[in-house]
Amino acid sequence: MLMARAIHFDESDRNVFHLPARTGEWAISGGFEFSNWSEADLQGKARQAFANGWLGVETFGRVTFVAVTRIEQAEMEALADQLARHFVEVYGAPSIEAALPVAQEELTHMADLCAEHDPNTVLTVRRELTGAGVREEYRFIEASEAGLDQFAIHGSLDD
Repeated sequence: MLMARAIHFDESDRNVFHLPARTGEWAISGGFEFSNWSEADLQGKARQAFANGWLGVETFGRVTFVAVTRIEQAEMEALADQLARHFVEVYGAPSIEAALPVAQEELTHMADLCAEHDPNTVLTVRRELTGAGVREEYRFIEASEAGLDQFAIHGSLDD
């Protein structure tokens, strides 16, 4: 099974998000956080999180880029439990048991996004508010294998 992990190409996420996700943590879209937002909520760092932030499932921080990688079933189950606990603690879900199917649905959605791509494919998200709610678009940047000749220095030892 494939899932996404937070990656950083530089330190910019530390400057643009209130709470940046940790490099390597599992990530999901996390668009549910914005379901009741209006244009008035889209200010400063909150706007950046809304516009293009994935949600880390360990710190619940945001990250701009995620990469497709393999995940074990036991890890997926642990993430579902962690996300369900978050729904109870932060969003007031009545119980972990009630929140678990929703958490599993969020994780399945992310796994489905990753399923058609090779490991190391980079994903970005772009959100906008519409009359019908939050609209998300995804971009996939496929990993390209570099040939050895791009790194090797060709020459002769006889020179």
